[in-house]
Amino acid sequence: MKLHTQILLGLALGAAAGVTANLLTHQQVALASQLLQAGVSADSLAAAVPAGAVWVERANRYAMGPVGQVFLRMLFMVVIPLVFTSLTLGVAGLGDLRKVGVVGSKTVFYFLASTALAAIVGLVLVNAVRPGEGLSEAVRTSLMETYRTEASERVSQAAATQFGIQTFVNIVPRNPIKAAADLDMLGLIFFSLVFGAALTLLPKEKSGPVVRLLEGVGEAVIKIIGMAMKLAPYGVFGLIFVVTSRFGFALLKPLGLFVLTVLAGLVFHTVVNFSVILRLLVGLNPLVFFGRVRSAMITAFSTSSSNATLPTTLAVAEQELKISPTVAGFVVPLGATLNMNGTALFEGVVVLFLAQVMGLHLSLATQVIVIVIAVLTAVGAAGVPGGSIPLLVIVLQAVGIPGEYIALVIGVDRLLDMCRTTVNVTGDLTAACVVARWEGGWTPDALRAGA
Repeated sequence: MKLHTQILLGLALGAAAGVTANLLTHQQVALASQLLQAGVSADSLAAAVPAGAVWVERANRYAMGPVGQVFLRMLFMVVIPLVFTSLTLGVAGLGDLRKVGVVGSKTVFYFLASTALAAIVGLVLVNAVRPGEGLSEAVRTSLMETYRTEASERVSQAAATQFGIQTFVNIVPRNPIKAAADLDMLGLIFFSLVFGAALTLLPKEKSGPVVRLLEGVGEAVIKIIGMAMKLAPYGVFGLIFVVTSRFGFALLKPLGLFVLTVLAGLVFHTVVNFSVILRLLVGLNPLVFFGRVRSAMITAFSTSSSNATLPTTLAVAEQELKISPTVAGFVVPLGATLNMNGTALFEGVVVLFLAQVMGLHLSLATQVIVIVIAVLTAVGAAGVPGGSIPLLVIVLQAVGIPGEYIALVIGVDRLLDMCRTTVNVTGDLTAACVVARWEGGWTPDALRAGA
């Protein structure tokens, strides 16, 4: 059985088992989790929730959760060396600094254009469907009470986030080692690009040994990724089981129209917009593309993290799409941080949804501002589960919506995070195809030749 089939099977079985466990325990698993974390005694816990819910939460804590986290940690473990080696070698492989500038400007232009397109899709849909107008006062009050604590934490994170001119200043790290340790991806990317550019300015006899060393490190990282992916079916099963067993379908009922609006936007952008881009700009059959990248999409869905999926995304770009390591190593790591199509679409929908809940009318000019801010904050969003929420609070506050209102959507964020991460990663691979086509040397014929 091929690996992507094993991962998909693990995903399906984990979701089915989790939903079943949630239904059988009367959706009390989340309460059991909260009580266990609060240190409630076994006797008190047994009196408060059904025994089945306690056992499901213990399975999550001592089996499913740890297996999923080990898988995630093995992927995160190689992100820093992978980004550094692939970006540095990508820049060094391009050779002429002028070519680096041309390729970089084309890549960033495509990232911004596709992200803005995604945000526009989200705003058009939410204006047409208007899901916020159907949310009752009772449901709104209940959600605000349930997720008040988590919402306050997100608002505090947003207050500590410096967004503006300081964001661009912070792209240049004072200490690249500290940037790597703190998972400051923008700082790491900047250092990698500068380091690669510096290698192009050195004589071959001096840059050659460094390039060969980085190539060796890159090959070793690929081997580690291979080891991690052997755990993927089990890790995916555990990650999905934890989410579905705790929440099931309970949260989808009151927020169903909002969830469907976001999902419709994500599906439209993926199936329609990406397909048109692939046809017009690349000349590639979208069915062939989606068939080749499904393992990356499945991994993105299960991990909810562009960073954790990065090793798989890079491998898919090189091995399945036959894109040169130079272009793939340059575009894909940049995309994992800068190209957040799904995140921008989600942010746009959330802002207008919450405005509708409040009865606040946002003019066309204000919605244009939402698009601009959504694109900029999506670029700065961390590629980890829930990484876009603190920046989303900034977008809300910019248009006059209290940040605490994020409590209304936090409950369904994990499901939507899985979906928008899938779109983010698919967008990275689409971008790699577009840039590879623009730069020449790669055509869709490469896929038929390597089939």
